[in-house]
Amino acid sequence: MLNIHTMRFRLIVLAVFATVLGTAFRLVVVLPYLKAQIREQYAAQQLSIANYVAADVGNAVAMRQRSLANLAQDGLRVLAQPGRDTQAWIADRQHFSLRFDLGLVLIAPDGHGVLAQYPMAEARAHVDFAQYDWFHAAVAAPAGQVVQPMHWSVDPQPAIVTADALRDPNGRLLGVLAGLSSLQVPDFLGLLQQKHLGRTGGFLLVAPREKLFIASTDPTMTLRPTPQAGVDVLHDRAMAGYRGSDITINAKGVEELSSIASVPGTDWFVVARVPTDEAFASVAEMRRVMWYSSVVIILVILTIVLTIFTRMLRPLTTTASLMRDIADGKRELAPLPVDTRDEVSELVRGFNYLVERLAEKDAALHASEARLAFMAHHDPLTGLPNRAMLEDRLEQAMARVERDGTQLALLFCDLDGFKPINDQFGHRAGDAVLREVADRLRLGRRRTDTVARLGGDEFIVLLADLDDARAASSLVAEQCLAAIREPIELDGQHFDVGMSVGIALHAGARVATSELLSQADIGMYHAKRAGKGLFRFFEVDPPAPAGEDTATAPDQLRP
Repeated sequence: MLNIHTMRFRLIVLAVFATVLGTAFRLVVVLPYLKAQIREQYAAQQLSIANYVAADVGNAVAMRQRSLANLAQDGLRVLAQPGRDTQAWIADRQHFSLRFDLGLVLIAPDGHGVLAQYPMAEARAHVDFAQYDWFHAAVAAPAGQVVQPMHWSVDPQPAIVTADALRDPNGRLLGVLAGLSSLQVPDFLGLLQQKHLGRTGGFLLVAPREKLFIASTDPTMTLRPTPQAGVDVLHDRAMAGYRGSDITINAKGVEELSSIASVPGTDWFVVARVPTDEAFASVAEMRRVMWYSSVVIILVILTIVLTIFTRMLRPLTTTASLMRDIADGKRELAPLPVDTRDEVSELVRGFNYLVERLAEKDAALHASEARLAFMAHHDPLTGLPNRAMLEDRLEQAMARVERDGTQLALLFCDLDGFKPINDQFGHRAGDAVLREVADRLRLGRRRTDTVARLGGDEFIVLLADLDDARAASSLVAEQCLAAIREPIELDGQHFDVGMSVGIALHAGARVATSELLSQADIGMYHAKRAGKGLFRFFEVDPPAPAGEDTATAPDQLRP
């Protein structure tokens, strides 16, 4: 008995599901697509046949029209002669009756009576032709000629009448010449009535104006009225003028593929039709084959899984045991040996890859932690130490001053003319200028010195472990000012900025770092008031009035 939790059982379920899914896909997607392709090809061929039959019917009708037109021309000449013998004239033209096998009739202008006929039929002589629509249509037709199906009252067999009105040069109606053709004549509608389409399909010839089936492969439908509107949707469309192919359900409830073609020279149309059961028999057969093949495939899969798959899974079981040993500490975390090139080996390679990735991620984690530590203490734009690191280093430097008796200097550097760059060229240009300033301030500094950015355009230079803080800071301030005075060229643009520097010195007892920063900030503002581009020391005594400032220019303070 199979355990439902094993891979073997799941594989069986998966295989059966895949087979059923594949069968369903073929039934739902492939077969409809195939059916559509077969329908398109079959419909195209069927429509071609319908057009051929329609052309054949049209040609037969046209020949009768031409024959009757020639007779009508000759009849006008005979009727115009005094003492004419119309009966003799029709008898002399009896060779034309081969196309009008039911005879020729010359009807009186009012339709009441026969002026002449061939062959002679006593019953026909008393027919009131005014009762027929085709008689009035021939009289009213501009061209004078009509072709129409009819039930001939003196002969029960179905017929086609071809009628032509005879008028003298003044337009006076002299009579109506009618040629009667049986629908059973082989050279007329024989092809349509005697030939089947496929095994059970056939043809229909429809007269939409009269709403009649003129002829059909099924003799019982000949000269029968067409279905009522709504019974056959495709028939309704054909009666309204549609020509082409489509699937419909006929008046008998049978689904069929029908192709409709117009008969040239008439308003009739031919319908070639085949039941869809016959047209798509190959699709139905393919559906049965798909079901049978799916059952066979499922049985084969069950046999393969139950007999072969157990042996195939043995290396996988061995690999799982090795992995458990690694998890229990019986083996070191190291890549497992790979002996084969099958799916099990892919699993082992995946495990080995996992081991390698874990090692890489451990190294990446350490690198990420180092990066986060760097970002916590550095300015993201310039890479310089930020305020937090500056205060830490300042605390350490002040501790060494107190312990070793050294001195330190704090230079507060603020850019002059930076805001117009941001306003005119945008923050991207401003950021590039700040990075360039940072690089220039950092150039030439000792390892014990610190160049930091407080924010905006404010920078701090911390000089620690000095013997003479005033002299050293003066020199560094000059170097910084000189470096900043040089034009900055970025992307073809030249930028000129200046800098004012305030210096605070420390050589005694420890004070708060914020106080020392504040002193350097005050010195910077003194330098700005003195004219910018200068440096000034923070002095305990207030600065002298303007014009008597005791601070000197950089050139005067250079050692």
